[in-house]
Amino acid sequence: MEISFTERELDVMGVLWDLGSATVAEVRGRLADDLAYTTVLTVLRTLEEKGYVEHTEEGKAYRYHPAVERQEAGTSVLRRLTRKLFKDSPEMLLTHLVSDRSLSGDELRRMRTLLEERLHAEENP
Repeated sequence: MEISFTERELDVMGVLWDLGSATVAEVRGRLADDLAYTTVLTVLRTLEEKGYVEHTEEGKAYRYHPAVERQEAGTSVLRRLTRKLFKDSPEMLLTHLVSDRSLSGDELRRMRTLLEERLHAEENP
């Protein structure tokens, strides 16, 4: 399943992934933007219609929780980004990442370690 979020939806999903579950008021309180309660509710309902969020009743309120894991969403979004922005080339994506001058030496070394571990796993299944 391809997962796609608007910026606002991604902000709300980030809160739900961080908290595990939340009411509309709790999500609203954790967002950087000062949004109306009804705006947050609309975003949550839209996410629920898309199948990304589910809710349970908690008294008079609903408690929302993610129906997709952050990792699953990240993988889907990264595939889409790679396909659309980097001509379906993971190499172009990686080249762009390592060319970023804001990456520290430690970050680059961790990336290299991850690549080496993946190569080792491919060579020794």
